[in-house]
Amino acid sequence: MKTTTPKNAVCLWYDKDALEAARFYAATFPDSAVKAVHHAPGDYPSGKEGDVLTVEFTVMGIPCLGLNGGPQIRHSIAFSFQVATDSQEETDRYWNAVVGNGGEASECGWCQDRWGISWQITPRVLTEAIAAGGGEAKRAFAAMMEMGKIDVAKIEAARRG
Repeated sequence: MKTTTPKNAVCLWYDKDALEAARFYAATFPDSAVKAVHHAPGDYPSGKEGDVLTVEFTVMGIPCLGLNGGPQIRHSIAFSFQVATDSQEETDRYWNAVVGNGGEASECGWCQDRWGISWQITPRVLTEAIAAGGGEAKRAFAAMMEMGKIDVAKIEAARRG
């Protein structure tokens, strides 16, 4: 299968399940798809000839390359996908999909999928409140600091004071 390689893409290192992760992202997030799967032309340190080596996919329009490089490299919270949501329903849907599929909840809208990729599920009401500055930003930020998954109603109440 011939594809057009984007000029720039996010390369994500997986142990051996890049295709499974890409399929999950494609099923979970809009404007996401598995574009191509490439098999190793020969043996390599973490796999054998014919194993899935790389997977080209998109996550919400962002071109990505999943590399099955082996267990020696782990993901870090220093990289995350930030997903802007427009409602509590959308926030819940993405958060629950990531956490409920073997992921892990964290604080302030952050969670991690079962492959170790970090996600920020961030309602726009929160980013708008922080961008507004002043007391509104302080109240919304203080409310956020008490949350795991972001509660839109609580952020809206904090904005109003």
